[in-house]
Amino acid sequence: MTTDILVYLAAFGGGFLGAAFGALFAFSFVGITLLAGIAIAISTGDASWISLISFGPFFGPHISFAGGVGAAAYAYRRGYLSGVRDIATPLVSLAKPDVLLVGGLFGVGGLIVHDIVSIIPWLGTHTDLPGITVVISGIAARLIFGKTGIIGTNSEGLTGSAKFRPNDKDCWVRYQEGWGNAAILSLGVGLLSAWATVALTQAFPEAAGSVVLLGFGVSATSLVFLTLGAAVPVTHHMTLIAALGAANFLTITGSPLAAVLIGTCFGIVSGLAGEAFSRLWQIRGDTHVDPPASAIWPMTVVVLAIAGLF
Repeated sequence: MTTDILVYLAAFGGGFLGAAFGALFAFSFVGITLLAGIAIAISTGDASWISLISFGPFFGPHISFAGGVGAAAYAYRRGYLSGVRDIATPLVSLAKPDVLLVGGLFGVGGLIVHDIVSIIPWLGTHTDLPGITVVISGIAARLIFGKTGIIGTNSEGLTGSAKFRPNDKDCWVRYQEGWGNAAILSLGVGLLSAWATVALTQAFPEAAGSVVLLGFGVSATSLVFLTLGAAVPVTHHMTLIAALGAANFLTITGSPLAAVLIGTCFGIVSGLAGEAFSRLWQIRGDTHVDPPASAIWPMTVVVLAIAGLF
């Protein structure tokens, strides 16, 4: 685990900034800085920008995004924020310093959880650490500040499997919901992300560990437009897992075509997993528990576990 006090101070600042910007805006900066970091890695072979800025204390999702989510849950509980599951509002607009401080504390908590998971045998090296941390942090925020529990009741009084059916009040991304929509969207963006990973890995092998993140970076960057009201899709769980699958199976098979097709299949499964998690706990509660992160960490386990068999 990290013992450098400067890193914890930086994590507090990252969570604070995530709250000030709002979780969704803060996450879009992961993408923006990641695209810059990939360019740096291709040019120099050095991925330090990515590890320190995009996935470090500055904009790492487990710190900045988690800080924004935790602060929004706190603001909702205090009555400062009226929207259920609102992660788009820049919380600095509330003019409540305590909200920003809570964001900082969740940033520190995210760093601690990230480091604890990283030392768990096997899991720590076979999952997406920011993703699993975002989920744990989101569940913690719901338990601490929410009123519904992890999985709440259906607002229409439905029970059984119907309880998890989206409606106009309880939904995630209304225009992309549905199993068919999720599968088709995952097919398209997953295919492109898998191809880009294979093509760039072959072109810039010294930056292979960075170019695999291109699709994720584009997906994350696009969410700034979602925050501004444009109906863009949420796809980073699709593009990241498709790229991860393609990268691993390019090494295993030696075939670019096989790698792209296998990666695309993993991307489709991840898209469906995101839809499932949105129904399981995102729309069944009053605070945000991130569906893409909920899909990313177990799908990373699946991809790496299957790849490890070869």
